[in-house]
Formats: sequence, structure tokens, C-alpha cells
Amino acid sequence: MLFLIILLIIICIALALFVLIQNPKGGGLATGGSGSNMFGVQRTGDVLEKGTWILLALVVVVTLSITTIAKSGGSSSTGAGSKIQEQLDKTPTPSPIGGGATTAPAPANTPPVTTDTTKK
Repeated sequence: MLFLIILLIIICIALALFVLIQNPKGGGLATGGSGSNMFGVQRTGDVLEKGTWILLALVVVVTLSITTIAKSGGSSSTGAGSKIQEQLDKTPTPSPIGGGATTAPAPANTPPVTTDTTKK
């Protein structure tokens, strides 16, 4: 699942670059005026547009894959979950207050024991 998340981040960065490179007028990488359609600049715009659609489709597919794996409990998440559950099962449950073992209460009016360590 970690691999898919890293792949999704890379695809998103590539998609952002593809969108930023495109010219809003549809020219794509075109910097010139009337001669901008010469030498295949229009084709570059088409490639960028198709690449954008492909990357968008990949984002959707990878996102749905991550969601499906997370809901079904992928192999990496169940391993950690079972270890936590095992640790919880090993932990002893505390007894309720007032029940279980009885202990003798401490005497109420006894002064604390002190030792004098100074020599006279």
C-alpha cells in the first residue's frame, strides 16, 4: 500500500507539471505569435493534453485501488493490527474496585516513622 501512495504522489506531481506547461489557449509550449503552429507546436499541445487525461485516469485508478486495499484490510495494515491485538490480549485486566482480593486497611492515626541520622 505504501508503494501505491508513493506512486500516487509521483503521478500527482507529473499531472501538475503537465497542466502548468500547457498554454491556456490550447497552444501548449507556444511562445510565438502567428507562426506558433509551425514545426509541430500544435502537436506538442495534443501530446500534453493526452498526457494530462492519461495521468488523470491513473490518479483515479490508483486512488480507488488504495481505497479498496484499505477497506479490505491490506497485508501491511493487518500485520500491525494483529500485533496490537496480541499485546492487548496479553495485558492483564484490572480487577474492579471493591471486588476481588481483600487487603487490610492501613491504621488511620499512626504517625510516620522517621529515623534520626544525625549523631550527637
